[in-house]
Amino acid sequence: MTWWTLLAAGLVEVAWSQSIKPTQNFTRPLPTLLCVVLAMGSVYLLSRAMQTLPVGLSYAVFTGIGAVGAIVLGVLVHGDRISAGRATALTLIVGGVILAALTTSENA
Repeated sequence: MTWWTLLAAGLVEVAWSQSIKPTQNFTRPLPTLLCVVLAMGSVYLLSRAMQTLPVGLSYAVFTGIGAVGAIVLGVLVHGDRISAGRATALTLIVGGVILAALTTSENA
């Protein structure tokens, strides 16, 4: 269950990252409220996962999901360009997160 909570935290972080731009520098009240709620939700879920999983592992997985999700959505939704370097970076992030998760003392 803890891993599902951590995954949810990462996915909410991805949603949060996408909610920042529509705030237009936090000048639009409703998008700003949504942005704040998503940020609080992601940190809350992360804190729940950290009650069981190691802090370093939790944060690495959380930020990895956020980074990969934000880049992928940028490419798919916003038309951001993907280069060989960015694709390699994404592969390394995903691989690092998987390796960290597989080698945690909870799984060992």
